[in-house]
Amino acid sequence: MKLVQLRAQDGTRLVAAVDNDGVARRIEGATSTYALALEVINAGTKLADVVAARLTSDVVDLEAAAAEGRLLPPIDHEDPAHLHLTGTGLTHLGSAEGRDKMHKAAAGDAVTDSMRMFLMGVEGGKPEGGKPGVQPEWFYKGNGNAMVASGQDLVSPSFALDGSEEPEIAGIYIIDQTGTPRRLGFALANEFSDHVTERGNYLWLAHSKLRPAAIGAELLVGALPEDVRGTSRIVRNGEVIWEKPFLSGEANMSHSIANLEHHHFKYGLFRQPGDVHIHFFGTATLSFADGVTVQEGDVFEISAEPFSLTLRNRLSVAKPETVTVKEL
Repeated sequence: MKLVQLRAQDGTRLVAAVDNDGVARRIEGATSTYALALEVINAGTKLADVVAARLTSDVVDLEAAAAEGRLLPPIDHEDPAHLHLTGTGLTHLGSAEGRDKMHKAAAGDAVTDSMRMFLMGVEGGKPEGGKPGVQPEWFYKGNGNAMVASGQDLVSPSFALDGSEEPEIAGIYIIDQTGTPRRLGFALANEFSDHVTERGNYLWLAHSKLRPAAIGAELLVGALPEDVRGTSRIVRNGEVIWEKPFLSGEANMSHSIANLEHHHFKYGLFRQPGDVHIHFFGTATLSFADGVTVQEGDVFEISAEPFSLTLRNRLSVAKPETVTVKEL
């Protein structure tokens, strides 16, 4: 089952459930995934059971909603400061190659820190018996103000040196009133980053990640398939200029999802009741690693089963801003 947040043609919000045949139907009384999740948590029931009990016969045309720009992210929060965008890198088999190339110039012939981190994950990222394994690379992207829906522009700041795609799967979580993380499911994502800045010095990784991120409209409820196969492409002036398959799911990862979740939520800061977390699991596929230089107006398209909707976003560049710090 998948959940989709969107706006009706009159502007009102609704939540639809998508069945295995791809048919979307409105959920009675649901105007946000967040409120629906809290209702389920507070009632001590199961999300699938509540959705099944409140599913209406009203069919929702998701393709029309996408074409008309009415799709929303799969979850949001009325106070964007309580939604956290974070992620992990070097978590997929093969993910070190592109990063290693970026950091070789600074490291010379020495083994780069990115390669060391990757190999640590290969050796200890999937521990047995429920024990925590080696911790991954971790980064912060921003709060809910940095979240972009499918169909909206990904706006690169004027000072950025690059703004290109990272096709990923993200986990969607809400923290219950006991401080326990509750995973709602998974979504497609474009963890948009500035790879030229990162290449300049790997200690600038934190800067390179402070960019918006696009989240696919569908929330896959339940387990993520072991083997996720998708396609990432860039369209310029109606023509595909780059296209490549990408892999995700634990069969293609050097870390288990449970291990990535442990090392994020072990911090009490990230277990505040009512907060929402969208956590990116990483990728091994980048157009930047293939020498592609993106341009304003390029469109990123990311698709993968079991998601039926393509995550599509246009690249734009913000106008320069002057920021002055003033004394009180």
